[in-house]
Amino acid sequence: MIRACFEPPWSIRVEDRAPLTVMVMVRGDAWVIPDQGERSETGVPPAEGRGRIRLRPGDLAIARGPDPYTCADDPATAPQALILPGAECRYPDGRSLNGSMDLGVRTWGDRLDGSAVMLIGTYLWQGEISGRLLNALPPLLLLTADVWDCPLTPYLMEEIVRDEPGQEVVLDRLLDLLVIAALRAWFSRPEAEAPAWYRALADPVVGRVLRLVQDDPAHPWTVASLAAKAGVSRAALGRRFTELVGEPPMTYLTGWRLALAADALRDTDDTLDAIARQVGYGSAFALSSAFKRVYGVSPQEHRARVVVA
Repeated sequence: MIRACFEPPWSIRVEDRAPLTVMVMVRGDAWVIPDQGERSETGVPPAEGRGRIRLRPGDLAIARGPDPYTCADDPATAPQALILPGAECRYPDGRSLNGSMDLGVRTWGDRLDGSAVMLIGTYLWQGEISGRLLNALPPLLLLTADVWDCPLTPYLMEEIVRDEPGQEVVLDRLLDLLVIAALRAWFSRPEAEAPAWYRALADPVVGRVLRLVQDDPAHPWTVASLAAKAGVSRAALGRRFTELVGEPPMTYLTGWRLALAADALRDTDDTLDAIARQVGYGSAFALSSAFKRVYGVSPQEHRARVVVA
């Protein structure tokens, strides 16, 4: 996470292919212009009908990659810097910036006292679990200050410039909280199109079952045991769950377990046997068979692809 400080005219072209970037405007204004702006969606009518959005103090934007976009003081300002994968920064002509825009601890831009200040947090990986929610988002969304009031912003401004042990971990967790709060606000809108399972969490029966499955995927759940926990019959649970979530309880459980396994293969060095036990499979062979049936590759091939990427 960084603090970006600029004085007009300024424009930054972002081609880092990051799956998710969060931008909070602290001071001044900024435009976010996606390449595919015509199809972008915001919480308010798009400026000039092109999907570009204008950030004012207190506004939050989320750009869902990998499509490129530009941040600028004005849509007409030509890019002065290019951000590429791996946090590589270059001038538009290809020359390296060589740290020329570094302004201090986690601070980047052209002037420390610039009239435009923005907090920017980037997720470099998108897991299977997070993807279930993030894939329901538009490529670019906006929450304006009049409908979005986050108390985390002042705290983030204080923490982001601290140079203390463990500070990156603190900022990562604060960024997670910021995203969770933003997504709650986004999906709480009357016109929001939240995933079926997300909406179903509000149901007293299906919501309880979803939480049981998500909190303890390794448990040997059956429809009967889940129904007993929810206080309904097997048939009633099956009907209600399928109606609200769009698939039967055990199908959802399988998908959840395999998504957890896919993320564990990416994020850890745990053996396949260990991962199988963590997500509710009796053996590495059983997990491998189910994984290949759903993902089309073996767990080992999945892990190898992630390493190469």
